[in-house]
Amino acid sequence: MKNEINLRTFIIIDSMQPQYATVTGTVIQGDVCLQGMSQLYIEIEPGSGVYKIMDIALKQTNAKPGFQIVEREYGEIELHSHSIDDVKDAGDAILREYGLSIEDRMKPKVVSEQIIYNVDPLQAQLINRDNRYGSVIVPGECMFILEVEPAAYISIAVNEVEKNCQVKLITFDPVGRFGRMYVSGNESEVKTAREIAIDVLNNITGRD
Repeated sequence: MKNEINLRTFIIIDSMQPQYATVTGTVIQGDVCLQGMSQLYIEIEPGSGVYKIMDIALKQTNAKPGFQIVEREYGEIELHSHSIDDVKDAGDAILREYGLSIEDRMKPKVVSEQIIYNVDPLQAQLINRDNRYGSVIVPGECMFILEVEPAAYISIAVNEVEKNCQVKLITFDPVGRFGRMYVSGNESEVKTAREIAIDVLNNITGRD
């Protein structure tokens, strides 16, 4: 059973922050998620395996489904609940079914990261036109951009950044080959956001 799926991402978010929960809620396909809920993200290969792992979680626990996505290469599910025990139970049920442990997940890898200082008005407009879900970036702000692989790990980075510093969430994308986040604010807060995000990812254990 253990070799039936490749566990790419397995993360539990303890308490969804206001901006993070709001952006997630605008794109979620299933049950609505709200600020303060706990959340489980699992990303696997092959992608079509998401149907079975979602079935396991829904039949054995009280966690509610946000989405099940099959991409070209990978599949991903999201479940959430007002109780962190519900999402932990969902994760445990899936791991148990496949004879896996949390240490069988992949470690996240930072693919790229950069800070843009004093964002030009024209570039701010380009970013805002391309962004439909989060906040808008104001000319003169600083912006931090982070890319991580596997993609779903970007979610916990975004949530922890919002929990620990005062920045605006421009947008983030936890689906696909790479996960990306964009946050903005003053220089000091953006630098703090960078440190928090990278530290969170570096402290996630798993296989190389």
